[in-house]
Amino acid sequence: MYLERCDIMDQNLKRSIMLEHYQNPKNKGLVEDETYLKINMNNESCIDEINLMVKLDKGIIKDIKFDGEACAICISSTSIMTDTLIGKDIETAKKIIQNYYNMIEEKAYDENILEQAAVYNDISKQPNRKKCALLSWWGIEKAIKK
Repeated sequence: MYLERCDIMDQNLKRSIMLEHYQNPKNKGLVEDETYLKINMNNESCIDEINLMVKLDKGIIKDIKFDGEACAICISSTSIMTDTLIGKDIETAKKIIQNYYNMIEEKAYDENILEQAAVYNDISKQPNRKKCALLSWWGIEKAIKK
């Protein structure tokens, strides 16, 4: 049920992965392209505001871009999310997203499907940070449903 690799993963390693994605976020920067779906997500309780651009083609997530102003957890979670979901088909992406939600909510999840997103396996210990880790994931779910 629980993430063995991240349970035993050194806390410093988890922090370094998060910090790397915060300092050097992947897929950051919006593009002028009408073929992308645009989603704006904001957290009313803090400064987090993320703009997502998602390119879907024949049931595949071809690309995800993002920009915005947000905390380190929100930016790193968004970067990891883009890295994890680009290239996946919609059904696989939905499974990954649901497993991520389950992990954040301390429910049963499949650690093998989460890739680097598993570094957030103990974010539930900081309830006020859950929204930070979930904001962009809620946004990509909205885009997929469109």
